[in-house]
Amino acid sequence: MEKNHGLLIVLSGPSGAGKGTLCQELLRQVPNLKYSVSMTTRSPRPGEVEGVHYYFRSQKEFEVMIAEDELLESAQFCDHYYGTPRFAVEQALQLGQDVILEIEIQGALQIKKRFPQGIFTFIVPPSLDILSERIHKRGTETEEVIQKRLATAIQELGYVSEYDYVVINDEVSEAVNKLKSILVAEKCRVKRKPFVFKGGV
Repeated sequence: MEKNHGLLIVLSGPSGAGKGTLCQELLRQVPNLKYSVSMTTRSPRPGEVEGVHYYFRSQKEFEVMIAEDELLESAQFCDHYYGTPRFAVEQALQLGQDVILEIEIQGALQIKKRFPQGIFTFIVPPSLDILSERIHKRGTETEEVIQKRLATAIQELGYVSEYDYVVINDEVSEAVNKLKSILVAEKCRVKRKPFVFKGGV
C-alpha cells in the first residue's frame, strides 16, 4: 500500500448504540478525517444540502450507478435507495485522507468484501436495557416500532465477529479515545506503512 494512502474506517452497530454521536466527536477531534456522504433517491428534507447531508439522485440515476459498479454498497429502505459512492471515497483515500463511514451492518459487510483493508469497528451499547432506554428517550417512535428495533438489535449483535474491533459505548469520551487508539495502531501496522531502515553500520 502506498505510504500516504488514507484509511477507510467503517462504524456500524445496532440502532441506538450511539454511532452518530461517536462519529461526530471523532470528526471534531481527529484532523484529516473526512466523512463519507451517502447517496439517496429520497427527496431532500428541509435544511438538507446536496453534497453535505446526502447526494440526491433519481431512482434511474441510482440504478445506473449500481449497474456500472459505481457504489461501494447499496440498500433499499422504505422504497428509497441508499448507497456509498465509490469515486468520492477512493479519491479521498488516494489523496491521503482518512475516510469514515457510519453505516448499517449489511452495507458494512458489502464494503468488507470490496475493501477488506478497511477498519471495521462494531459499536455496541453497555447493555440491552441501556439500548432500550436510549431509544425510548428519542421519543420519535411508537412502542411497537421500538420493540422491533430492539429485536433487530439482538440479531445484529450476532454479526460482531465479522468486524475487526468492538467498542462499548458507555461513556462517549472513553469510546472516542478507544477509536482514536485504533486509528493510531492501524497507522503503525507494517502492512500499511512499509518501513525501510536508512543508514548503515
